[in-house]
Amino acid sequence: MDKFNTLKSIPVHIPFLNIDTDMIIPKQFLKTIKRTGLGKNLFYEMRYDEKGNLIEDFILNKKPFNESKILLAGKNFGCGSSREHAPWALLDFGIKCVIAPSFADIFYNNCFKNGILPIVLDENNIQELAEYSKRKTDIEIKIKTQEILHGNKVITFDLDSFKKKCLIEGTDDIALSLEKSTNIQNYENKIKNNKPWLTNND
Repeated sequence: MDKFNTLKSIPVHIPFLNIDTDMIIPKQFLKTIKRTGLGKNLFYEMRYDEKGNLIEDFILNKKPFNESKILLAGKNFGCGSSREHAPWALLDFGIKCVIAPSFADIFYNNCFKNGILPIVLDENNIQELAEYSKRKTDIEIKIKTQEILHGNKVITFDLDSFKKKCLIEGTDDIALSLEKSTNIQNYENKIKNNKPWLTNND
């Protein structure tokens, strides 16, 4: 997982409420277990028409928003099924931060596990950022100080200290487990010596 320190980007605003994981990445694209290649189908039903052509008026299909790394969203973002393909699709498209008034719990936690920063902000602050996005000018997110900088203004946000540490260090669940590999091996050796019948493969 890539380390997350600061992020600069023009934010893209998709203001719909209750965007679920099927809207983020529809079920027909869940056959893969790879984390790459899903970005082209992100928000498929909003980005493409019935013939599979890009809908030019949709904001993610317009420059410079088609290269945005920061998504401004509505309440209850990521609700619905728990598919981890949703954060995979966002990340593969290039989005590394989602800012919303609220998130579905499973999606929120899956973001951290995949190197995406989900930020909870009140609607007034999000609307302020949405208005600023019309200037097509970068905002900056500093995770260490938990600040969003736009123009000469600063918005602060809350963040769990452990999740923050994992993002900054680029540590996912597998890496966290590997950090304990010595303790795990010592435990396995202890079990093998004290209770050999539990590890006997004969």
